[in-house]
Amino acid sequence: MPLIEFSDKGLYCPAGDFYIDPWQGVDRAVITHAHSDHARWGSKSYLCHRDSQPLLQQRLGPNHYQPVGWNEPLYLNGVRLTFFPAGHIIGSSQIRVEHNGEIWVVSGDYKLENDGISGAFEPVKCHNFITESTFGLPIYKWKPQQEIYSGIKAWIQRNQAAGKSSILIAYSLGKAQRLLQPLSEVTEKIFVHGAVYNLHMALVNAGWKLPPVEKVTPDTPKAELKGAVVITPGSAEGTPWLRRFAPYEIGVCSGWMQVRGAVRRRNADAGFILSDHADWDGLLTACKATEAECVYATHGFQAAFSRYLRENGIQAREVKTEYGDDEEEGNSRTDEQGIANDEGNV
Repeated sequence: MPLIEFSDKGLYCPAGDFYIDPWQGVDRAVITHAHSDHARWGSKSYLCHRDSQPLLQQRLGPNHYQPVGWNEPLYLNGVRLTFFPAGHIIGSSQIRVEHNGEIWVVSGDYKLENDGISGAFEPVKCHNFITESTFGLPIYKWKPQQEIYSGIKAWIQRNQAAGKSSILIAYSLGKAQRLLQPLSEVTEKIFVHGAVYNLHMALVNAGWKLPPVEKVTPDTPKAELKGAVVITPGSAEGTPWLRRFAPYEIGVCSGWMQVRGAVRRRNADAGFILSDHADWDGLLTACKATEAECVYATHGFQAAFSRYLRENGIQAREVKTEYGDDEEEGNSRTDEQGIANDEGNV
């Protein structure tokens, strides 16, 4: 019996009797991070990194949460669990599972570039490595984030000179927090959608020192919104909520902007290739660094990525899961579906 099984409820450890990021309610859930495709309501207890706890409480409500720090081993029914930084979002962790000399690592989602707030990714050696493959095609290669930030700031400054508001589409958990520091360098006030504000305050109340933001409400004076810098999730695209900022330009912050035609498909004015996931090179680097005997590729381009690993001497398998888009990533599927026509296969 393998240490980790791929069950109809998610990744299951029979020896420890727990699930990792289950997509159904279970007795004991071990959570890699607080995005809704990995942390779902309905379980009796949640074991998570301590920085994920306030985010889970905000999203899932009152429950039994057991927080743990990175590299602080604990045991569940004799199975040793250790959390390591994944670098994806605040609190995101890789879960190292060890029992009877067998070691698995469940990475959740991750990125290798240190964004300064999510914890720097640490490769963890193991026998079996479960990896995402969200951007598991060679076309996805990220520029350094400081270069992307410079582009965003220059775009905002051009909009300010033209008397336009700058609307940045970014996930409320992850990218919204990453953007705060660079945005604070070009504007005195950052306005945010309510979804961004709620998570921001959950982090601030938990002790995080983040640049201040102001929630947009019906009472926000229209004069203050002229030329404003705004962070909003994709759910606000194409809604009347945006009208109060007119005239404005929309910039989408997403790894999907790497694909030709993505800005046009999103009806955006600008696209910034800023992702909370590893690019092609990052995925390969991470998988090789684990020295795993077998790599299991989940959500994303798992068929192409696992095939490439096998062709290059790394045993790999494709695994179907319910992981994938967070609730705010709905439009990313449109971009992904256009890849075959725009870019071809691996």
